[in-house]
Amino acid sequence: MSATLTVVGLGSGNPDRLTLGIIKKLKAASAVYVRTAEHPVMAALAELEIPSESFDGLYESLSSFPEVYEAITATLIAKAVEAPQGTEIVYAVPGHPMVAESAVSLLRKRCPEAGVELNILGGESFLDEAFVRLGFDPIEGFQLLDASGIRSSQLHPELHTLIGQVYDSFTASETKLCLMELYPPEYEVIVGHALGVEGEEQILRVPLYELDRLDGYGNLSLVYVPINRAEDALKRTFARLHEIVDILRSPEGCPWDREQTHESLRKNLIEETYEVLETIDEDDPDHMKEELGDLLLQIMLHAQMEEELGTFSVYDVIEGLNEKLIFRHPHVFGDRSAGNAEEALQNWDGMKAEEKRRKGVKPEALSALSGVPRDLPALMKAYKLQKKASKVGFDWDNTGDVLAKIREEVDELQEAIETGMSAEEQMLELGDLLFAATNIARFIDADPEEALTRTNRKFVSRFQYIEQRLLDRGSSVQESNLEEMETLWQEAKAEERGK
Repeated sequence: MSATLTVVGLGSGNPDRLTLGIIKKLKAASAVYVRTAEHPVMAALAELEIPSESFDGLYESLSSFPEVYEAITATLIAKAVEAPQGTEIVYAVPGHPMVAESAVSLLRKRCPEAGVELNILGGESFLDEAFVRLGFDPIEGFQLLDASGIRSSQLHPELHTLIGQVYDSFTASETKLCLMELYPPEYEVIVGHALGVEGEEQILRVPLYELDRLDGYGNLSLVYVPINRAEDALKRTFARLHEIVDILRSPEGCPWDREQTHESLRKNLIEETYEVLETIDEDDPDHMKEELGDLLLQIMLHAQMEEELGTFSVYDVIEGLNEKLIFRHPHVFGDRSAGNAEEALQNWDGMKAEEKRRKGVKPEALSALSGVPRDLPALMKAYKLQKKASKVGFDWDNTGDVLAKIREEVDELQEAIETGMSAEEQMLELGDLLFAATNIARFIDADPEEALTRTNRKFVSRFQYIEQRLLDRGSSVQESNLEEMETLWQEAKAEERGK
């Protein structure tokens, strides 16, 4: 058997708030350990002649907070196991033991495993003082976040938000950067130092951008972000987007949006995708931002239709995507490795095959060409089909063989035209030529879609050059002849080379 280990809270910093029961526990303990001696109540313990040993040295000797909490936990359990049965060891922490005390969470898990009896006595937490001193009611909606691990995805403007563990200017800076992903730089936040501690308390209201310019951060510092349910505050949240799409599709929403179906929006999804691609080609970030929003709207609408039927929601879509990304990246989230992009792709393909097996599909029973979407643009589909075939060895040996095949297909198309074959047969020969030409893309490491897109863009630029030059002469393409237009075409080419 071992000693009993009791964890007590020292409160938010005002010695007058210590309970009589906790003082009795501290006085009667065979040993008292405190997480830190840097707490206003420690002076009162000294006056009460309660000796203690702090773990402050661990903060200096260890490189991270998790290591500190692991060391505190291990030390306390070892002390309890070594102590005589019937004695009691007290571990005292700032505030309340169950609020932002990682070592206490570890003790709750490991004491039973070590055969150590663990008791926890409450104490006033910094939350109690924050509710009073900052003047808000948590029933309106409240969240508590840790500055050392804060993420923008945790932020909800419609909730009162307290951020604890703001130890220094660095964590204040990290907190500021995170908040500014959702809140404007001028948004007023409140910094509290030593709330409720007489002579030490400070409550400062500052615009968000000045958060890390203040002095005085320490163990008793926090940041309060007041609740904001204004429309502008919610514009950057995914939940608001989901709500807007839901409203648009509701009986009180937009008549046009209500009438749409998966089929009616099919062309919109395709068009918006191509508009995004255009912004990528133009290297236009502002336009890209807008077009990505339009594409996201199409996804939201399709997901909303299924949500109305009860099949799935957009959050199910996100869940499935998260699971897929984690599963298919074992070199990031698992125990595999990938030293380059090729090895990463091999992992992806391997996990993709494993997914099929788990769904009862045997990848080896599938066609080597499976997985190519039916409705891809023909050029892109040809490229993907050829890539899949090449993986199983059905491929040309070199570029010379591919170019010879292209010449062969040109000859066959010419023969089909010259011998007067049917339009259908001539079209099939043209398809063979295009398919053969697509093959060369893989051998020169080029995307055929991108290659043709660039040529299209080049054609438009040169043709518009012809139109403009003719317009400068008081003429037009309708009034010109092929010889004149060819001359201007060559001029356009020459200008391109000179740039």
